[in-house]
Amino acid sequence: MFIGDIVGSPGRKAVAGLVPGLRARHGLDMVVANGENAAGGNGITPDTAAEIYAAGVDIITCGDHLWDQKEVSVLLDAEPRFVRPVNYPTGTPGQGSTVFEREGLPTVGVINAQGRTFMRGELENPFRVVTDEVKRLAPRASVILVDFHAEATSEKIAMGRMLDGQASLVVGTHTHVQTADEKIYDGGTAFLCDAGFTGPHDGVIGRDWEPVLSRFLTSQPQRMTVAKGNVRLQGVIVEVDGATGRALSIERVDEPLAV
Repeated sequence: MFIGDIVGSPGRKAVAGLVPGLRARHGLDMVVANGENAAGGNGITPDTAAEIYAAGVDIITCGDHLWDQKEVSVLLDAEPRFVRPVNYPTGTPGQGSTVFEREGLPTVGVINAQGRTFMRGELENPFRVVTDEVKRLAPRASVILVDFHAEATSEKIAMGRMLDGQASLVVGTHTHVQTADEKIYDGGTAFLCDAGFTGPHDGVIGRDWEPVLSRFLTSQPQRMTVAKGNVRLQGVIVEVDGATGRALSIERVDEPLAV
């Protein structure tokens, strides 16, 4: 299972309250989550990452809010289960991919990449960097998952098409709006344009709606506080043939946290 962007304390509570049951109900072998908004809605810290791991998440990916909390340096330097976008320049702390190994399971390569359309243009070309990273991991990992943290749907779909037959799952994150375009391409790659987000859905993409609206109305900065109600876990569950790496099924997840 891949879990869409975890937002603040409500998102972490959803992960803690729902992941153990989802693992049992679906017989999940591995759980990956995007945690870039886990700490107060901006960035991630070792403490918030520890909560997520304790709930049953195996690997945490990130995105454009990577640097929002200075404590992230601890994760970048010392946490092998934490992955930041692979297309940062050479010499950037941390790792852009990792390999997940557990006895009795196929080896899984996890790659995190960040888009450039409407986002930080100074990063390396994600298409070229991801191509090279897939080639590097393929001899070791029969299953490869790519979290493409990007704004434009066209950029995400193009990444999915490029990696068809090379990755088991290409899933988009960042927009916090779950799309309904899940599919398995002809080459066996499962794809979802955006996994959505895990947290409070009664505001605007996880934030209280009033300051967001005020910013649109006045064009003035506002303090974007994390919303509270209608907490949900969103993401996607994919079944993969461990020998071939081909996806066999893909199913969106949209699970409410009981009040």
